[in-house]
Amino acid sequence: QVRLVESGGQLVQAGGSLRLSCEVSGRTRDLYRMGWFRSVPGKPREFVATTHWTANATYYQMSVKGRFTISRDNAKNTVYLQMSSLKPEDTAVYFCAADLNNSGYKIWGRGTQVTVSP
Repeated sequence: QVRLVESGGQLVQAGGSLRLSCEVSGRTRDLYRMGWFRSVPGKPREFVATTHWTANATYYQMSVKGRFTISRDNAKNTVYLQMSSLKPEDTAVYFCAADLNNSGYKIWGRGTQVTVSP
């Protein structure tokens, strides 16, 4: 079993920066990739960024490309989302997700709230 715990969400002004963390515990040897998603009420959960767990491969949603950076520290079993030039439309609950053995994102954390004020 793999467990995910997000942290780092808070209120920040537009133009500011924030770093989210996702601590991974459990059967990390089965990890294939990790992702960040976000959710706002009334809208489907939205993909933000993903990183392969062992290879240097990342992918971003177009609206965050160039502003957000996903990274990982395998020694600490932690995935990060560095967010810069934040906009009010980035306000959401941000979730970390794990894909085990390339089976899809089936394990989710509880989320962390990011609020960007105008």
